[in-house]
Amino acid sequence: MKIFLIYGGKSAEHDVSILTAFSITKEIYYKYYDVEPIYITKSGKWLQGMTLESPVISADALKFEEADEAVLAIKEGAISTGVEISPISIKQEDAVIFPVLHGPNGEDGTIQGLFEVIGMPYVGAGVLASACGMDKIISKYLFQQAGLPQVPYVPVLKNNWSTDAEKVFMQCEGTLLYPMFIKPANMGSSVGISKAGNREELIDAIEEALKYDRRIVVEQGIEARELEVAVLGNSDIHTSVPGEIVKTVDFYDYESKYINNEVTLQIPAKVTEEVSGQLREYAARAFQTLDGSGLSRCDFFLTSNDEIFINEVNTMPGFTQFSMYPLLWENTGLGYGDLVEELIQLALRRFEERQAFQYSEES
Repeated sequence: MKIFLIYGGKSAEHDVSILTAFSITKEIYYKYYDVEPIYITKSGKWLQGMTLESPVISADALKFEEADEAVLAIKEGAISTGVEISPISIKQEDAVIFPVLHGPNGEDGTIQGLFEVIGMPYVGAGVLASACGMDKIISKYLFQQAGLPQVPYVPVLKNNWSTDAEKVFMQCEGTLLYPMFIKPANMGSSVGISKAGNREELIDAIEEALKYDRRIVVEQGIEARELEVAVLGNSDIHTSVPGEIVKTVDFYDYESKYINNEVTLQIPAKVTEEVSGQLREYAARAFQTLDGSGLSRCDFFLTSNDEIFINEVNTMPGFTQFSMYPLLWENTGLGYGDLVEELIQLALRRFEERQAFQYSEES
């Protein structure tokens, strides 16, 4: 069977995606699969490289430079070159797509829609879950309907900020207390996120977040631990032991997480059995609320008196060597290679189920 490993992309999380792809190439079972790497450049070109029969030597080797087919054929094993292809050319029999694209145009339902249109099985959440999980405002509305506890928040639109900033201040300061956290609605990995301790900092934080999205969310800052639970499955939902991001600062930015590796993880998290069970129950409920499939990582806040608040659900969490998601499963008893294989099988089962529904509707 062929695996189309798609990574890169036009989002701010381009480099994280490459690191994730590199980690997967080190662990995939080459005995059973031909791995076709497809690198989406920052400008949006799709470059297909040589078929991988073994792990690549570095993440940089997956950043293809464009070459014509003749050059690619001559440079046997030259995995640093790729041929531009049309996205629809990946439609093939006996193949599954493994997209590891983070952020906009990757985990927001757009590329999942392409896979649905061309009729290919793919790893991860579908269009609905991807779009809703990526959008922090919409997911908060859904979690509210599902009865999942959250910190207070205020959604802010760019147009409202531009035309009546004072009204935005009244909404934020009338509902929330400082400090506040300001986030783009459709971005991940701490990109565009700031903390504000006063109005001047709030102005700067809103302006920063609006560089990444026209819709942002302002959240109540609280003193809390950050815990995460990994979810795996389709209709049969499985959850991992909780893990904790042990903070030495208020929050970690993109560079701290992925470039400098300054994040310390505690797995399993030091919590009571009751808290652990509640976290896992909330994670499964959030996954089901979004109509998740394949994988997700659910992030929570835990206060000193064991109050739990759901923060967000990431439908395509990172698979880098520092990432929480695979480490959570490793500590729950599922190794990296087996995890990758399970995700592929979940994608195939979900595709078969959907095909069966479509067939019954047409007959």
